[in-house]
Amino acid sequence: MKKIVIVGSGIAGLIAAIELSKAYAVTLVTKAHIADSNTRFAQGGIAAAMWDDDSAAAHVEDTMQAGAGLSQRNAVEALCNEGPPRVRDLIALGVAFDQKDGELARGLEAAHSHARILHAGGDATGLAIEKALATALHAANVTVMEHTFACDLALHGDRVIGLDVLDKDGKSLRLDAEAVILASGGAGQLYPYTTNPAVATGDGVAIALRAGAEVADVEFYQFHPTAMAVPGNFLLSEAVRGDGAVLLTATGERFMQDVHPNADLAPRDVVARAIAEQMKKQDGKPVLLDATAMGAEFLAERFPNIDAACRRLGIDWSKQPVPVTPAAHYWMGGVRTDVWGRTSVRGLFAIGEVACTGVHGANRLASNSLLESLVFAARAARLLLSGVNTTLANNWPVWSDTSHPMHVSIDDAASATPVKRRDLQQLMWDKVGIYRDSEGLREALNQLKRWKSTGTSVEDRETGNLLTLARVITTAALARQESRGAHYRNDFPVPSPDFKRQLVLHSPVTIPC
Repeated sequence: MKKIVIVGSGIAGLIAAIELSKAYAVTLVTKAHIADSNTRFAQGGIAAAMWDDDSAAAHVEDTMQAGAGLSQRNAVEALCNEGPPRVRDLIALGVAFDQKDGELARGLEAAHSHARILHAGGDATGLAIEKALATALHAANVTVMEHTFACDLALHGDRVIGLDVLDKDGKSLRLDAEAVILASGGAGQLYPYTTNPAVATGDGVAIALRAGAEVADVEFYQFHPTAMAVPGNFLLSEAVRGDGAVLLTATGERFMQDVHPNADLAPRDVVARAIAEQMKKQDGKPVLLDATAMGAEFLAERFPNIDAACRRLGIDWSKQPVPVTPAAHYWMGGVRTDVWGRTSVRGLFAIGEVACTGVHGANRLASNSLLESLVFAARAARLLLSGVNTTLANNWPVWSDTSHPMHVSIDDAASATPVKRRDLQQLMWDKVGIYRDSEGLREALNQLKRWKSTGTSVEDRETGNLLTLARVITTAALARQESRGAHYRNDFPVPSPDFKRQLVLHSPVTIPC
């Protein structure tokens, strides 16, 4: 039986593993416990046009609008057209989405023209999906390797033939495979303030780069506007504002009406920048999210996880506003793929947040991330099950975009000084965060080139991967001389037609794992 190796145990990796186990010997590698992924922390829900008064076409247009001119329409159409049947697949697997009056309940989030967000357990959608898929995985013929770190891809010529890993005992192993699927998530640990778990160190993108894969849209990092301004940055879902909560200054005044016509439901990048700007005016004090008008009973029922988190911190959010700050949340960029998950390296697939499918463009539409993982994991599995990938002698991958991407080379670094992760994170926050400019980006890039990764522990290897990605993101951010979506340049504050296209980075950074 042919072998497939999958890296990552979020929704994308689990869906791919379950489907591919029907015909392949599947090994799923995850560097922590199988449940430690961004999926389980997803509160906002999953977007899909499941109701008669909505349509996939409307979902497409909302997604294209949010992407600020860079979303690839063919990928967006695949996402929105295939979303409803894939959600029904989740229901068949046991995901109990919330209901109202015997029918699927739905919510509204920023920049959606229709209420089309499904939730499970109120604000525990990701957790409900993760549990259902983990149960299905146990019934499938899948070998799971927990606490196993993916070091590098094994190559033969221009083709991936396996994955080199460190197992739970620290032993080096090579896992042979017909194909490797990266489903390893994002890189929120690039920043000191993030809603991502500790495992989100971008390992999949880093190892793909070292194998020569193309990456794209890496300069676009979405900062969630409303993370609690306390250690851990617990996420306060956008759905809270969708249900009526409002943002206030430190002195209790609303400010979003003067920023955007949609006020508190403006696109995430607009809200995040507005909050950051307001915090500057307040000498760094957080702004406040006021949900008191909803009442204690509604908040506890609609947002049980947030309600519990607030109470653990001694905050009764039914009576007092919650202090919030922006935090790194979702990476639109990643390993460049076609609409079937294929990368520029033969035999290598990427799905979920590690991938850049072209769906999100410069700014992700709320609640499209779980859907992207679901749809494109199923598409990659469908392609592999068809056997088509083994016959693509001169056609790997099939790019179907029409954006005429700009290719940017990544310079090698003359590194000398060992890097400390906390210093790397602070540099990225200060110079390559919500606000950027040429001076700060050049300063950051020069410092990043002076740093090197040392050590062979998993933590050291993670930090080395973060250093790789920091250089890549900063290079792309410096090259994109405009403001678009989640990328904002103080020195180029408006979009430029010259940059209405992807930046594709294609040279591996020479940092050993």
